[in-house]
Formats: sequence, structure tokens, C-alpha cells
Amino acid sequence: MYDYLIIGGGIVGLSTALSIHKQYPYAKLAVVEKEQSWASHQTGRNSGVIHSGIYYKPGSMKATLAKKGSESMVRFCMENNIAHDVCGKVIVAVNQSEKNNLNQLYDRGLQNGLEVERLSREELIEIEPHVNGVEGIRVPSTGIVDYKQVTEKLAELLSKRGVNLLSGTKVKNIEEYADEAIVDTSHGTLKTRFLVNCAGLHSDRIARLADIYTDLKIVPFRGEYFKLKEEKSYLVRNLIYPVPNPEFPFLGVHLTRMMDGTIHAGPNAVLSLKREGYNKLSFNAKDAFDVLTFDGFWKMAGSNMKEGLLEIVRSFHRKSFVKSLQRLVPQIQEKDVIPTHSGVRAQALLKNGQLVDDFFVIPGKRSIHVCNAPSPAATASLEIGNVIAGKVPDIASKISI
Repeated sequence: MYDYLIIGGGIVGLSTALSIHKQYPYAKLAVVEKEQSWASHQTGRNSGVIHSGIYYKPGSMKATLAKKGSESMVRFCMENNIAHDVCGKVIVAVNQSEKNNLNQLYDRGLQNGLEVERLSREELIEIEPHVNGVEGIRVPSTGIVDYKQVTEKLAELLSKRGVNLLSGTKVKNIEEYADEAIVDTSHGTLKTRFLVNCAGLHSDRIARLADIYTDLKIVPFRGEYFKLKEEKSYLVRNLIYPVPNPEFPFLGVHLTRMMDGTIHAGPNAVLSLKREGYNKLSFNAKDAFDVLTFDGFWKMAGSNMKEGLLEIVRSFHRKSFVKSLQRLVPQIQEKDVIPTHSGVRAQALLKNGQLVDDFFVIPGKRSIHVCNAPSPAATASLEIGNVIAGKVPDIASKISI
């Protein structure tokens, strides 16, 4: 019998396990992950950015936890000798029509308690000499890190604390009772006094196994990246972001220096017909059925049809993808980019067609379900873990030591 069982071996699941164990060091914990390694999906396939929190609605969990999380993530990296770089980023208005949205973003940064700097064109060029922009803002607290390394360090720390790390173990069924949850897995049955669902792309399905029914469904969006050829890396010093389109729910392609020095460009946002579909033609019948029979998807698609079609074009037509990069850095040519990794974002969508715009946590009988944790969840992961640890019952006080 475990005291706490966490489902999901990404950065949020392992951060949550660490926070719970710090709070209740005598409790018996386990983490269950269906893959053989940690951070196999969202965590290990993102842009590696330590986000500041500038984009998010003031007072939201995303805004609050991204700001706190960026600080705690940097501390964690320093304490554990994990390579990282707080290099800052620029957000660029490429023409006069974007200046109003840039100003609103600047004000939002101040509301979220961030240090933000206005940049004239001349100041922008000093920071990123090859950028195209009439004005910009700089966010000094933005950084970069390899989140897979962070997750592997979390697993190492948990193992040293005696937490059972059960990789290669898939959850098949859950039954909740008044004082325990019974979890059937591919390697036998586990019992726990309390269950925490951090299953990312499959978090809604895990919730349904525990008889948690809502009008929320995870809709997967694939984000594809290119990288600049090494001889063109000089075109980007650190991170260059566009002013977001307020009529489209995703940020838009941007340019990011990775920890290995390569420059990655992307991601776009294309509906994936497989929750773990990292290739353009990836398909899973169950995943596709779940999306295409969901009223919320068609309502969302109808209101974002124009941008959605452009995203599909950029996915299959490299020249169109490069054209979107040239808005930020005109010198990038089609021959300068090569395909690299892709990721899938687990985005929660409501039946009315609205994207869930914040982290979303649902309580069960003997469980908590983290059912929406897309970007900036990696940045905020240590703080999300603290929030969840504060919500779980104090089972440890009932344990005789």
C-alpha cells in the first residue's frame, strides 16, 4: 500500500512527487510511467525555454506560477549543476500595426510583476542585429535549459529519497473507494491512499478511469520545428519572439537558441490525429475518433479556420514556414533550415469550443487530476508540484514512525 501514487513521469509528475515527499518525508510514494524512460513526451520535446510569464492573464495560475517557477527552476539548476542560461528574449513588432499589441504586452508584463524593457529599433538591433522590427520589448528573466536533464535529475533525487519509480508500467484501470484507490497496471495491481494524475496527453483518460467526468477533452496539437544550419546560427543570438496574434490561441513561430548552441525555429500548431503523433502522417483510430466526434473541436476549428489552415500549409510547405520566419529575420532562406524534432501539446478543450486557458486541476474522491498543463508547465513544474502537495490530504501524520 502506497500513501501517494503519482501517474506520469514527465517533469510535472516528478516535481509533484518531490514536493509531496519533502512535505511528508515518511510517506511511501511511487511514480508510475508507461514509457521506459522519463520525459518521453511533452517534457522532452519542447523548446527548452524558461518562460517569464509575460503572456498570461494577470492573476492566473499560469502567470503566477510561471514567474515563481522561472525563479525556482533557475535555483534548482544552480543547486544541481544543470547547465542553463538566463539570456533574456526580445518580442518584436515587425510593423506599425503590431505596436498597439506590443504595448499591451508590455503593460501585462508589468502587471505580472516582471522586469520588462521597451526597445527602440536601434536598441533592438543592438541585441539582435539581424532582426526585423520597428520596436520591441526585452524580458531579461527568460532563459533556456534542457528539461529532460532537469527531469532526470528529479528522478535521481526521488530515487535517493526512496521513492519507487515504476517506469514501463501502464495504468489500465482505477477504482476509488472511501479510503483508497486501486490501480490496475500492466505489471500488477497497486493500492494507494491517494492518487495524483499528472498524465499529460492522457490526463483526461486517466481521470475518466477514476470516474471523473467533465466536458473537457485533451486535443493534441503537433508543433514542428526546424533548425538553422550551423553556418547560419549567427543570425540569432538568443530568443526572438513575435507579437502574438490575439485572434489565435497559439503563440506563433519563434527562434530559440538551445543549450547545445543550435537555433531552433517553430513551433507551428497543427491538429494531430494521434496523441503521441510526432510525424505528419501519424494516426491512431481511437485518438482521431475522440477529436473528430467532439463538438468542442468543431466549434473551436470554425472560429479559427483561417489561422488553422495557414498552420497546415506551413506544416507541408517549407517555403511558407520559412516565410513566417522571415518576418522576424529576413536573411533566413529556405536552404538555411532543416527539419528537427516535433512535439505534441496536450491542450484541454471544452465542449463549447473554448480552450482551457489556465492550468486546470480537478479533485476526485481519493485523487487529484492535473488536466491541463501545457506550456509554461515545464517552467512552472516545481511550483505546480508545490501547489498539488498543498492540496493532498495529510496522510503522513497518520503513519506511525
